[in-house]
Amino acid sequence: MNKFTNHSMHEIIGILKKDYDLANKEIIEFEVINPDLFSSKYNGELVCLGDTEYIYRSYKSWVDLSQKMYCKILTPTIFSEETVIIRFEKLNLEDSFHKIKLEKEEKYGTNSTFSLINKNEEPEILLTYLEALKNVKIQTKTRVLNLGINSADEFELIQKYCKNFSDIEFVGIDYCESAIKLAKEKFKESENVSLYSYDINNLQELDLGEFDLIISIGTLQSSNLDFNKIFMNIVQNYLKKDGSMILGFPNSRWIDGEIIYGAKAPNYSFSEMSILFKDAYFCKKYLQQKKFRVTLTGKYYVFLTATSIRKDSLSQ
Repeated sequence: MNKFTNHSMHEIIGILKKDYDLANKEIIEFEVINPDLFSSKYNGELVCLGDTEYIYRSYKSWVDLSQKMYCKILTPTIFSEETVIIRFEKLNLEDSFHKIKLEKEEKYGTNSTFSLINKNEEPEILLTYLEALKNVKIQTKTRVLNLGINSADEFELIQKYCKNFSDIEFVGIDYCESAIKLAKEKFKESENVSLYSYDINNLQELDLGEFDLIISIGTLQSSNLDFNKIFMNIVQNYLKKDGSMILGFPNSRWIDGEIIYGAKAPNYSFSEMSILFKDAYFCKKYLQQKKFRVTLTGKYYVFLTATSIRKDSLSQ
């Protein structure tokens, strides 16, 4: 087992890559200084304990490293008065719904791996989404449309966050019939919630009308949708001129139970975010031209939040 004292992070990564060619679920261990011994230290600071010189690193550093190595970090163990054992478990890279080639109903249905994912339990996604809901002033909305609602986790969160939830009309659309069936069961007592299993490409057939808030998290980038065309259609035909919008652009993948940072593009073995930036920038510029204030926030999902400034301009 390696012990890292005053090794640089570059040296550590080189040693780990050289010494550990990990198979799925294999565990590696190494000894480092206990981060809990210090407060207000920056990664890379030199600290001396007895005759030994260490480079300080926080647990967050080891979490980040484990993710970059496609590993899950296991509970560290105390090894001595000065050190702990850090343990990484290699993820099964084949255990990912992203790699499953099935029809949508099976890939995103209630019996799928995707159905096990709950974005509301990912703190960074949850807090960024709540901030977006706050920025669009969800309590002031009268009609809300969610495209790609799946089993309605996002409506569940709004129900907890918004005290006047029952006074707002909510409409959710998703292609996956089994997911919509589950969503309807969740909201069977809520007469203000309507849920449809339908293809977003054919929204005009539902005669939905206009909404003062439209939400779509990780759906409009689907391969069967013409992103620019469908986005402009939604804004032009379903969003009120003084309405708001929340879009979520995936910047992560779920692998073997873990969320891994970084968008994955075809033909690249590493995270490559050009498509994400291109789509997000297109939406931002398009909405700004239509007098919306637009912000981009978030990490694992990049949230575009747009609020109309028409009232502001009229009052000046």
